[in-house]
Amino acid sequence: MEFNLNSLVRENIKNMTAYSSARHEFSGNASIFLDANENSFGSPVNLPSPLGEGLGVRFNRYPDPSQMEVKEKLSLIKGVASQNIFLGNGSDEAIDLLYRIFCEPSRDNAIILPPTYGMYEVCAEMNNIKTKRVNLTADFQLNLDAIEEAIDSYTKLIFICSPNNPTGNSINRSDVEIILNNFDGIVVIDEAYINYSKQKSFIPELTEYPNLIVMQTLSKAWGLAGLRLGMAFASEKIIDLMNKVKYPYNINSATQLLVLDALNNIEWVNNHITITVNEREKLKSELQNLPFIENIFPSDANFILVKMRGARNIYELLVSKGIIVRDRSKVILCDDCLRITIGTEKENQTLIEALLNYKAN
Repeated sequence: MEFNLNSLVRENIKNMTAYSSARHEFSGNASIFLDANENSFGSPVNLPSPLGEGLGVRFNRYPDPSQMEVKEKLSLIKGVASQNIFLGNGSDEAIDLLYRIFCEPSRDNAIILPPTYGMYEVCAEMNNIKTKRVNLTADFQLNLDAIEEAIDSYTKLIFICSPNNPTGNSINRSDVEIILNNFDGIVVIDEAYINYSKQKSFIPELTEYPNLIVMQTLSKAWGLAGLRLGMAFASEKIIDLMNKVKYPYNINSATQLLVLDALNNIEWVNNHITITVNEREKLKSELQNLPFIENIFPSDANFILVKMRGARNIYELLVSKGIIVRDRSKVILCDDCLRITIGTEKENQTLIEALLNYKAN
């Protein structure tokens, strides 16, 4: 297959001139900055911080629009060149940009694979892009024949979530490779939960597949959901397009500083991944003993999808006890299912105790 990136990009994106900010035009060291109309007197921020003094002085300046320090550190961790990394305000920004770059509104389409992450479809609707829904199989794997049938000359993107949300399972790698080898559009693999999986990331395959984009996040295993930092890994040409279309200062200074600090603590992350996976298996084992549990689906994520009799009643019982899970019963192929995030040992035990009370009723 001869992949032609240029043929996929919208004409207006090819022809646009990206906004050039003051920090794009000069990014070196200087003693006096009078170029960006910032407040030269600092800011009223005065918070205790492990990052050192002078935050008020730091925050009066615009952030690095290219986030180079963060990308260089991520480059070492992920084993990929910094020019192959895009950083977004959550993975949702990357999803939105891909529609803007590759899909002509009211004409082009993208394929999504329900049940899956809802923002693929929401972002498509916001951009007036049609989505073609090709349901996963009963065991939550790709229906390759149906995907092939759904592809037409206006299909620009296919979104594959692996490990999948809300089901938790990893998608068969060989099936993903079949799509990468045979689809002449962009294949987006969303690996938000990859840290909890035994399956390898697709990041090392970027050199083999020019149509591949891999998304990851710091919201899950890294515990930084509140900072909103998503990552996309792709060829340098695709990353250049994403940087061309993004807002200039999409990642604020506070996020960049805190992420740099967090990236020094890989041991903490790995330790809590191990704890989470162990707690996941313990929780599954205890749930299996409850008579109303019908199925606990395989999971490579930090949550489990559980099919149970009376799912809505159980959900409401848990809410009454201050325990919030996600009712996925109305999602295709997830009838009578609750999605349960793996909590701490104490939280998981509290959940089990509440469910034992339901059994007694």
